[in-house]
Amino acid sequence: MGVIRKKIAARGGEGGVKYVCDVCSADITSTVRIRCAHNACNEYDLCVQCFAQGASSNAHQPQTHPYRVIEQNSFPIFDREWGADEELLLLEGAQIYGLGSWADIADHIGGYRNKDEVRDHYLQVYVDSPKFPLPKRCSPHDMELANEISREEFQARKKRRIEERREAAKNAPTLQAKTKPTASVPSCHEIQGYMPGRLEFETEFCNEAEEAVQLMQFDPGDGINPRTGELEPEMELKLTVMEIYNCRLTQRVERKKVIFEHNLLDYRENTKSEKKRSKEERDLLNKAKPFARMMNRVDFEQFCQGLIDELNLRQAITQLQEWRSLRIGDLRSGEKYEQEKQARIQKSIPLGSMDRERLASAQRSKQPPPPDPPSGAALLVQPELPARMQSPHVIAEAEKLSSMKVEPGQVNGGSVIVANGNTTPSKQKLLPQPLPGIQPLPLSQDNAPDLHLLTPEEVKLCEVLRIQPKPYLMIKEQILKEAVKGNGSLKRKQAKDICRVDQQKGGRIFDFMVNAGWVVKA
Repeated sequence: MGVIRKKIAARGGEGGVKYVCDVCSADITSTVRIRCAHNACNEYDLCVQCFAQGASSNAHQPQTHPYRVIEQNSFPIFDREWGADEELLLLEGAQIYGLGSWADIADHIGGYRNKDEVRDHYLQVYVDSPKFPLPKRCSPHDMELANEISREEFQARKKRRIEERREAAKNAPTLQAKTKPTASVPSCHEIQGYMPGRLEFETEFCNEAEEAVQLMQFDPGDGINPRTGELEPEMELKLTVMEIYNCRLTQRVERKKVIFEHNLLDYRENTKSEKKRSKEERDLLNKAKPFARMMNRVDFEQFCQGLIDELNLRQAITQLQEWRSLRIGDLRSGEKYEQEKQARIQKSIPLGSMDRERLASAQRSKQPPPPDPPSGAALLVQPELPARMQSPHVIAEAEKLSSMKVEPGQVNGGSVIVANGNTTPSKQKLLPQPLPGIQPLPLSQDNAPDLHLLTPEEVKLCEVLRIQPKPYLMIKEQILKEAVKGNGSLKRKQAKDICRVDQQKGGRIFDFMVNAGWVVKA
């Protein structure tokens, strides 16, 4: 009986179906072989030498049994790179292993065919054929490819291809075996017992959904009224239950998609990253997690980072407002105030005698724990920005300005601004002069609540002109809006009309804005 052996080797190897002589056990895969056609001999193959000598074995009787001569059909019929024998093995492998098992079909064909090559050939020749389900050259009289490429040339091409792929397979790096092979068992109970081999969890979403349909049966023609041809109420109820079940399965798949998309199975790494965040950031991100169902991973990470940046900015603004209400005018004083505040809080905690002894012994025996990393809001109110938050251009300009020598006798230290290679002296600031007959009005947080919204120069201007900060800000907004309409330029008369105050005060406000560079005098 002919033995069909599959070569046990790596995928995409030489492989293929092997035939041996049932008498001398010679390999007759690539040569002409004689196959017995009698029902008593199933797949019985002989080489030409044994058949010529009349040799036999088992129940084969060469004198009476019919036979067939099987040649090597190494010539193209559907594709220039595929022989008729490979086409036959392709269809045979698809029948044995089923369509889609391209790796197994490639091993069945042999000749170092890989699964992608086999799949693309099948789709191109059989599926995309204009004569589907038959190939384009399905006619027995179509011998165009066979006449174009001779048998010897085709076999030489095939041999050359096999040798090239054999050498490439030898030189290819060996794949490292997995240290922990994937198994269909719960791998991490912190995530509901996920089973990677089955892509399932021990407890699924709507875990009891199958109970409603486990005893349901559908027979051909069942549930249709033979007289009216309409569905019976019982069948409509069954279909409704099946629709509900399918909706639950869809929801289950969508939840798994979210888990895989956002890498929620990596429980330990996610826990480590969450521990590095502050409590406020963790609470904020927990509230934002429902939005992950409608975003991909990159968009959701950007969204969360934006929320954290907004939280840090709000905390920093609140901190600065608190310092301003306490008459703290610079960041270094604010940092010193926070340190002293924490020290006062620690001292205000009452300690018993046992607590003091325990604290003293701990301080003597152990080194102080490392300080917690500063939060995002703390970085925003530091006296000096970290180097990572400054652009290289700003750092280079700061180093250049710090290295410049100050000549004696220069106004304001003789600072020079360098822009595009041209050096221009710094512009002299306009100091508001008191109006004749008008006493300046001192402004503070007590009599001017919006004073913190102005720059020191604007505060001085409001004091000289005796204008409160809020009306000044409204005048400033109207002037800038009008200047934008005129491409940044504005006439003095227009500014005076917008101010709706004393003409002299309106002119002073206009001159101040022109000197500040906010408005161009038309």
